[in-house]
Amino acid sequence: MRLGFELRMQQTQRLVMTPELRQAITVLQKPVAELSELIAGELLENPCLEVEPREPSEDGAPSEVGRLLDFLNRGESHGAGAPPEREEDTSFEPFTPRMPTLAEHLHSQLGLLRLDRAQERIARFLIGCIDDHGYLAVSLGEAAAQLGATEEQVEAALKVIQSLDPPGVGARSLQECLLIQWATLDDPNPLVPELIRHHLQDLAAGRIPRIAERLGVDCAAVQAAADAIRNLDPKPGRRFGGGDEARYVVPDVFIERVGQEYVVMVNEAPLPRLSVSTHYRRLLDAADGHTRRYVEERIQSALWLIRSIEQRRLTLLRVTEAIVRFQREFFDRGPRHLRPLTLREVAQAVGVHESTVSRATSGKWAQTPQGMFELKYFFSSGVETGHGEGVAAEAVKRMIADLIRQEDPARPLSDQALAEALAAQGLRIARRTVAKYREEMGLPNSGQRRRY
Repeated sequence: MRLGFELRMQQTQRLVMTPELRQAITVLQKPVAELSELIAGELLENPCLEVEPREPSEDGAPSEVGRLLDFLNRGESHGAGAPPEREEDTSFEPFTPRMPTLAEHLHSQLGLLRLDRAQERIARFLIGCIDDHGYLAVSLGEAAAQLGATEEQVEAALKVIQSLDPPGVGARSLQECLLIQWATLDDPNPLVPELIRHHLQDLAAGRIPRIAERLGVDCAAVQAAADAIRNLDPKPGRRFGGGDEARYVVPDVFIERVGQEYVVMVNEAPLPRLSVSTHYRRLLDAADGHTRRYVEERIQSALWLIRSIEQRRLTLLRVTEAIVRFQREFFDRGPRHLRPLTLREVAQAVGVHESTVSRATSGKWAQTPQGMFELKYFFSSGVETGHGEGVAAEAVKRMIADLIRQEDPARPLSDQALAEALAAQGLRIARRTVAKYREEMGLPNSGQRRRY
């Protein structure tokens, strides 16, 4: 055994995640709205980065961004020959007013009532304990202990809240919520409160014959009462805002049909056009060592950001164009013609790694002739037809929904019957797969869909 030191050269491969590569990946993953925020932050931090004014091309033709804005503004009612608005006068703020929160709605009603100070204090405390669905999230005992009041006082204040709009607010259970709403309606059907109090579980499971037998009535009477209950709102608070402004989906790409072809345009309208400051470029010549290093680093950072944004645009453009080629039937004929597609297929067509395709499509939306779709929507598993062709799972779900929509409500189709109906159309699919797709769409089983 020989001990000693020796010098040896060895060649290895490893991936080093540089700050530049990390920034390029971050930029690629960002949807256009988030990328706009990232650029705004960089403009504040990097003095060498500046915004260029947007100008038409040298030949007088509108720029690519200008064409995109024309496309976005198409159909607006400016009137023939009307002068366009000046840019500084155009507001991109949403015109929809903010939806009041449930608490704000209740507090505003409470201010119109004549309550003594103690009762108003308890009522306002209880409003603060109501969740977004409209249910009281604290027990009467806990509220009484917090307020130093009796449970009777708290319950009296709760009754005041339960008399406010929306009907059913302030309830402590689903049964109480539905009963409060039912009491506001002018309907004397005695079966409705009976079903709410004692038979909701059987009703949810579609066991109408069992309920009819127990109550000594026919199935049609139970069905009519069940229909009345379905018109009530189990979550009366959900139609109110959560305190934030409404969120809008901003498309990252536009897919427009021109003649027999589809044109893909990356949405760059919300993004400023960036460049490196000429002032700081000139400063390099006269700067000392420390200042020169700082300016060089800032200029290099600005260049990397500009390159990353351009690389994102090219990658998103090529990936979307590949999706359009693979899903041509979808764009021509609609969602029922969506075909199975994997990240690997698109990655091979574009010449990039699967992870790049995943980052390029994650969280991004496309405005298409068929509507607005997330790019991930076009990647779907599927089943084969009898002719060996693939059909996407989303298309199969639509076929199942169509079959259920057309069925006889008195004799709804079982999952096995749905599978056989699909097989008659050339789709061989197992009964358990039909059940899985039906549940993913939130459709009840045949027993729950049956009408009496």
